[in-house]
Amino acid sequence: MAMAGISANRLELLQIADAVAREKTIDRKIVIQAMEEAIEGAAKARYGAENDIRCEIDPKTGETKLIRVETVVETVENENTQVSLEIAKTRRAGVTIGDTFVENLPPLDFGRVAAQNAKQKIIQKVRDAERDRQFAEYKDRVGEICNGTVKRVEYGNVIVDLGRAEGIIRRDEMIPRENVRYGDRIRAFIYDVRREQRGPQIFLSRAKPEFMAKLFQMEVPEIYDGTVEIKSVARDPGSRAKIAVISKDSSIDPVGACVGMRGQRVQAVVGELQGEKIDIIQWKAEEAEFIVNALAPAEVTKVVLDEDSNRIEVVVPESQLSLAIGRRGQNVRLASQLTGWDIDIVTEAEESERRQKEFAERSALFMEALDVDEVIAQLLVTEGFGTVEEVAFVEVSEIANIEGFDEGTADEIQTRAREFLEKQEAERDAKRRELGVEDDMAKVAGMTTVMMVRLGENNIKTVEDLADCATDDLVGWVERKKEKGVDAIRHKGILEGFEVSRKEAEDVIMSARVVAGWIKPEDLVQPEAGTEPAAEGEATAGHEPAAGA
Repeated sequence: MAMAGISANRLELLQIADAVAREKTIDRKIVIQAMEEAIEGAAKARYGAENDIRCEIDPKTGETKLIRVETVVETVENENTQVSLEIAKTRRAGVTIGDTFVENLPPLDFGRVAAQNAKQKIIQKVRDAERDRQFAEYKDRVGEICNGTVKRVEYGNVIVDLGRAEGIIRRDEMIPRENVRYGDRIRAFIYDVRREQRGPQIFLSRAKPEFMAKLFQMEVPEIYDGTVEIKSVARDPGSRAKIAVISKDSSIDPVGACVGMRGQRVQAVVGELQGEKIDIIQWKAEEAEFIVNALAPAEVTKVVLDEDSNRIEVVVPESQLSLAIGRRGQNVRLASQLTGWDIDIVTEAEESERRQKEFAERSALFMEALDVDEVIAQLLVTEGFGTVEEVAFVEVSEIANIEGFDEGTADEIQTRAREFLEKQEAERDAKRRELGVEDDMAKVAGMTTVMMVRLGENNIKTVEDLADCATDDLVGWVERKKEKGVDAIRHKGILEGFEVSRKEAEDVIMSARVVAGWIKPEDLVQPEAGTEPAAEGEATAGHEPAAGA
């Protein structure tokens, strides 16, 4: 191509530039510029690389001009490209520093090696321009669905011809057990476009939840025009998926809109996803109601939310347990992904047994701590008292109002509760001293004696030791495994069981750094007005949020 263009007449040169620009979908100017640089390279090889040789091709006539340029300078540093002002004045009157002398060179007769080098330069320049064009075209298409043809399959990775570019669907982004062959038409979601050494890489996916959301947007006009909104999607590619939708128009049923007449709309999506079963769920602002919907088709008897740890306990009848959990835990896993809550499922029998156990344990605690008989202890538990602290510091009237109690009994019970707590605190303080935990630890905001004992047992005995801790050290973290079928590994924190949130743990560590003198109180960054604080339970780098953190 390049050889023919350089040695051809003027008309052929422009015809070749036009053909290359049209074939590669790049600007004709870039092809002509590549030809100019190729001729310049060949000329420098002939006359010497140290010379400033330039080539100009007229884009209208195709006329090629080859020139050698010298610049007028005061002090010559390179005799091949510069000429002194004194000598320049002998050549032409009125020259000044910065002017140039142009010497026309005869047309270049290319040899075999020079022609080959010129050809390679043109090919490289055209390839670079093509890559720039591809990157510019696709970098703004991230988040869209594209259509293409399977070009080849390499080790499970599918190379897709998108027309004017190539995309790649990696093995883990394909739907499991999906077989594609050369020439098959395929749709995929563009999730990343990156510049790499071998050119722009367009990464496609058929397994991401966003792919399914985009398919619904294409099939459901109400989603496309914004009347129905997709709030969240959870997928187990090739097997099952859940999608939560909400309608901004009370007259439109979001679930019905997604299902379509006789299920036509959802079936179109199912067909594209190789028969993946899709549960369409109505999104609710009330978390408990939304989670109950998300666990469909299982029926739920009761839910108990723990907002501090972002966990929810769901009680189901024995007959519904396997349905709620799903095959290999699929149903509860997808419901958890969809809602963003960690879900624990227990049967009614298990919950009843646990409640009886808690009732017995609390009754025994009150009998021992308050030195009362079983009847009084059970009355306290029945009225909702769970800890000695609650008994000690509630309004005395709350105890006196219990049937069979009076103010004298209530005062006596509270006195015994406070004496028990004082004795317990003294024992813990003695234990703390025995472990060698310094007194200054008490200055840390949010610190309790029982926490100091636990820290001392884990060899954190000074304020500096605590200040050097990370949040994960205190509350633990969950390590998610990339391998399919491998459960996440829960790493326990030092303060496991203390119901300390990640935010509270961070505050304890920052307070310790202030007490230790590492930072000043005013250095603590306060969230700006109008900004949302980080979500409680948000993971630090490299770790997932800890359950129960």
